[in-house]
Amino acid sequence: MKRALFWVGCLLWVGLLTPTPVPAPLIYTPGEGWTYEPVGEEGKWRRARAKDQLDAAREAFERGDYRVALKAARRVIRQWPLSDYAPEAQFLLARCYEERKQDEKAFREYQKFIEKYPRAEQVEEALQRQYAIALRFLNGQWFKLWGYIPFFPSMTKTAEMLEKVVRNGPFSSVGPRAQLSLGTAYEKARDYDLAVKAYETAADRYFGQPEVAAESLYRAGMAWLKQARTAEYDQSAAGKAIAVFTDFLALYPNDPRAAEARQHIADLKREQARGNFEIGRFYERNRQWAGALIYYNEVLLLDPTSPYAEEARRRIEQLKPRVRPQETANSNRP
Repeated sequence: MKRALFWVGCLLWVGLLTPTPVPAPLIYTPGEGWTYEPVGEEGKWRRARAKDQLDAAREAFERGDYRVALKAARRVIRQWPLSDYAPEAQFLLARCYEERKQDEKAFREYQKFIEKYPRAEQVEEALQRQYAIALRFLNGQWFKLWGYIPFFPSMTKTAEMLEKVVRNGPFSSVGPRAQLSLGTAYEKARDYDLAVKAYETAADRYFGQPEVAAESLYRAGMAWLKQARTAEYDQSAAGKAIAVFTDFLALYPNDPRAAEARQHIADLKREQARGNFEIGRFYERNRQWAGALIYYNEVLLLDPTSPYAEEARRRIEQLKPRVRPQETANSNRP
C-alpha cells in the first residue's frame, strides 16, 4: 500500500513539473485590461497600426462580429487616441452597442463621440441615432439593470436623454422633434409644469417653423388641460390652458385643430363657471351675501351662456337687497 502511494505521488510530481499547453480564453493586456479570446483566435484581431486596427474593426462589424469589432475599435481609441482614426473608432464603438441592443451604452458612446469630436463627419448621424434610441424608450422600452436585465421603463431617464439630444444640436435635423418629445416624456411622467416649459421653449425657439411652433403651443394647452382635469379640478391650470389656447387661435387661426381649441376653451370656461357657482352657493349657505355675489358675477363673466349663468343672475337679484344691510351692520360693529 505504501509502495502504491509512493508511485502515485511520483507521477503527480512529474505531472506538475511537465509544461502543458493550457487554453487561455482570458487575455490581459497592459492598458487594455482583460479580454475574452476563443481558443485559436488569441490576438488575431490586433494590428500594429491605427489604420489597420480600424480596418479590422470595420471588417468585423460588416460581417456582424460585433464582439471583435468592439474590441478592435476600443483598441484604436486607447492606443491611438490622437490619431485621425480615433473619431471613426468611437462612432463604430457606439454602433456596435446599438446593434447588440445595448441602447443605454450606445447612447453614452454616441454622447462621448459628439463631445470629443464635435466637427466629425458623423455628428449629425450620431444625433439622429441618439434621438432614435430615446424614442424607443419614450415608446415604452425598458431600461436594463447592469446593461443586460430588462428592469423598468422610466420617463425621467428618457427625458434626460432627450435633453442631451437637444443640447447637442438644438437646430439640428432632430432638435425640434426632440424638444417636443421632451415635453411628451414629462407628460407621461405626469409632470405637467415641466411638460409645458418644454413645449413653450419649442414654440419660442422654433417660431420660424410654423408647423413645430403650432404643435408646441397646442400641446402646451393640452398639458394644462390635463392638469386642470386632475382629481381636484385645478382652476389656475384651467385659466392657463384657456390663455394658451387663445394664443394658439390668435397665431394660427387656420390650423386644423382650431375648432378643437375653441371647444376646449368653451368646456374649460363652463367648468370654471360651475366651480365659481358652487363656491357662490357655499357663501350663500353661510349667509355671506357679498362673497356669494362676487362668485355669481364671476360665473357671468366666464361663460354668460352656460347653464349656470341664468341661475347665477336670478340669485344675484335675490341677494342684492341683502348685501347693503349686511354691510351696514358690519360697519356699525365696534
